[in-house]
Amino acid sequence: MAMYRIAIGSPAEAAQPDAIRAAFAEFFSMIIFVFVGEGSGMAYSKLTDNGPATPTGLILASLSHAFGLFVAVSVGAVHSGGHVNPAVTFGAFIGGNITLLRSILYWIAQLLGSVVACILLKSATGGMETSGFSLSPGVSVWNALIFEVVMTFGLVYTVYATAVDPKKGNVGIVAPIAIGLIVGANILVGGAFDGASMNPAVSFGPAVVTWQWTHHWVYWAGPFIGAAIAAIIYDNIFIGDDGHEPLSSSDF
Repeated sequence: MAMYRIAIGSPAEAAQPDAIRAAFAEFFSMIIFVFVGEGSGMAYSKLTDNGPATPTGLILASLSHAFGLFVAVSVGAVHSGGHVNPAVTFGAFIGGNITLLRSILYWIAQLLGSVVACILLKSATGGMETSGFSLSPGVSVWNALIFEVVMTFGLVYTVYATAVDPKKGNVGIVAPIAIGLIVGANILVGGAFDGASMNPAVSFGPAVVTWQWTHHWVYWAGPFIGAAIAAIIYDNIFIGDDGHEPLSSSDF
């Protein structure tokens, strides 16, 4: 079972140069992703004079997040695996592909990157508010939780199939674009209901800058649950005990 492969790691790991480089890679990739994704929403609000949400706005959000994540994953892949998402890191940890201590480094870097991106956006736009994640009218927290679980399941399943699976072969070449596309597609599905986060760090940055925490737990619980389910299912059905190699300093 995947749960038996969970590794804690050594405290000395945090001081290893490759671990520090990986954390910086996650930090900068997150800045790129959040600046593009969140910034496109702010640009749309400016162009429409803070008008109501429209199908066009949803499509633009989908495209900007898909393109931004494609780039963010690509530029971070060689150094950190290009997680750009605490839920992806959690899924990799559950599957025994990264140690807990390295995961913590990634989580800190990802959260800081999101906050910095939102601060930069607020400064660059002359004080415009970054758009925090919230539930649409008529959507309960349990509706939103289901959305976040299922959407993040699809995301992390895609990550495993295209980037983690040792049998991926040439499919690994398309991993960044596949990951970007599943996020963009999920936004088209869930964006109108709960914003379609799938990424606790993406929700965290705007929440810190605006200090709005209503239903924030949904955007952590849903992605982490979905990531864990995807990791356990993919790891046990498609990778199995024979497909794993010992973790190294350059683990995913």
